Amino acid sequence: MTETIDYFISLPWLELTGMLLALLYVVLAAKGSIWCWPAAFISTIIYTIIFYDVYLWMESLLQVYYMIMAVYGWYCWQKQQEQVNEHPQSQLVSGITQWSLNSHLKIIVMLAFISVGVGWFMANYTPAHFPYFDAATTVYAVFATYLVAKKVLENWLYWLVIDFASIYLYVQKDLTPTAVLFALYVVLALYGYIQWQKAYKLQGQSQAI
Repeated sequence: MTETIDYFISLPWLELTGMLLALLYVVLAAKGSIWCWPAAFISTIIYTIIFYDVYLWMESLLQVYYMIMAVYGWYCWQKQQEQVNEHPQSQLVSGITQWSLNSHLKIIVMLAFISVGVGWFMANYTPAHFPYFDAATTVYAVFATYLVAKKVLENWLYWLVIDFASIYLYVQKDLTPTAVLFALYVVLALYGYIQWQKAYKLQGQSQAI
């Protein structure tokens, strides 16, 4: 019992605070609550500092992008929130869309090339650790965050892959609470996809690009 208490006392509380806020963001996003964005904004400030300190510079830069997207996401969701009364059968704010498989495949290939380019730059011109791995998770997360802000259903599938990959990265850097957070993200991404898919079907939308 004493060892357990000592373990929790020794945990980095700044990281734990960022972890809890980031977890709150995903839970609220899965439920379609606009308050997910303030939680995201604060957690990204914390993680910008943490990732910079452990030389995951692409991850740190990603947090700055997340801050900007938190503001953008709040703006987009606020514009749509008044529509929720038109769909009382759904707990989600209306406006969920779906993109075609062909569109996603083209984007995935394009992002893979960008990831290699960014990874090469980081490997040759910065002291960043795991440059290619770090670059790939960052590039795809940038796009997935945009999909969340635009309420594209498939965003949760991107996050499933990103979260699995990120768990390995954070374990290697001894960011245990963050690795646990991303393990929880995997479960929440599945939950979010199921919830949004149900809401999308209820909306009766068939939008695809």
